[in-house]
Formats: sequence, C-alpha cells, structure tokens
Amino acid sequence: MILKRITVFCASSRMINPVYFKAARQLAGVLTKNNITAVYGGGAAGLMGVLADYMLENGGNITGVIPQFMLKVEWGHPGVKNMIVTKDMHERKRLLIDNVDAVVALPGGSGTLEELLEVISLKRLGKFLNPIIIINTAGFYDPLVVLLNKMVEENFMRPDHLKMWKVISHPSELIDAISCSETWNEDAINSAGV
Repeated sequence: MILKRITVFCASSRMINPVYFKAARQLAGVLTKNNITAVYGGGAAGLMGVLADYMLENGGNITGVIPQFMLKVEWGHPGVKNMIVTKDMHERKRLLIDNVDAVVALPGGSGTLEELLEVISLKRLGKFLNPIIIINTAGFYDPLVVLLNKMVEENFMRPDHLKMWKVISHPSELIDAISCSETWNEDAINSAGV
C-alpha cells in the first residue's frame, strides 16, 4: 500500500505534558520521512501546532481543515498554505477523512475523542475502510481501550470489531501498524449489529 495522505486527530491544548508534544514531533518526522501528506484540523496551538510546525520546517506537506468560525478567533495556523475552510464542524470532520489512506489519533480532548469514535463508527458501518491507528503515548488511551473491550464483553460490539483499529505505543510503529491492519470492506454493515 502506497501511503500518500494520513489524517491526524490531535489536541489543541497548550497545557499538556511535554511527552505528548514529543510524540507529535516524532509522528511529523515519520510522515515527512515517508513523504506522506498530513491532513489535520488546521490549528496553530498544542499538538496541532507542533505537528504543523515540524512538517513546515522540515519540508513536509500538510493540509489544514478548519471551520470558518475558528478562523474568526484566529485559531488557524498562519503558515499552512493549503488550508481548507469549512462552513461547520460536520463538514470539517467529513473532509478530514475523505481520500486519506489512514487515520491516526494522538492524545487529545473531547474533539479528538469525538473524531476518533466517529471514524470507528463509520468503519463499523462500512463507510470508512482504511486503517485507524491510535498512538497510545504514555498510556493515554488505556482507559479507552479498556472501555472498547468492555463494549465487546458486554455485547455492545462484536469481537471482530476490535480489529477495526490498532493501538501502538510510539509513532515509529505507524507504518508497520498500517501495513498489517485488517482489510475492511463495505459489507461490514452486514455484521455491524450484535
């Protein structure tokens, strides 16, 4: 599989542990080294800002997708020239996952979690078919992994649904995780129910 575009879901918070900023830089390094365009939420702060800064400073390609109301409060990254402006959050989320080869989630807040869970739900329904990789920096996503497994144990999801994503500890594992992700197809909707 030739990887050209990967979406990155991540935080805009400035107040987080430096280990998360390090992971964002490492991920940007992996994407740049492999000549993969990063598609992200268009922000200038937090992990979004670090991701964009690294990509721009090191010759990487990055595309931002940001709603108009966020530009009005100057949340957009001024250095990202390929910035797609949307009318609302719904259009932003749709465009973030259109025509990408994979989705990657770094740690983040409620917005990152919403984006991640929406793409998992779409994959369950056969509407998103590509790899979903969760970068579990410093065990950040451990509680979510426990909850997702609990959903299977309690019959809210099927055991096969646990194959919809891969959890990795470090950005350096990304390319391998994508290459060994389960193949998914539109017929997934036939087994979406429990």
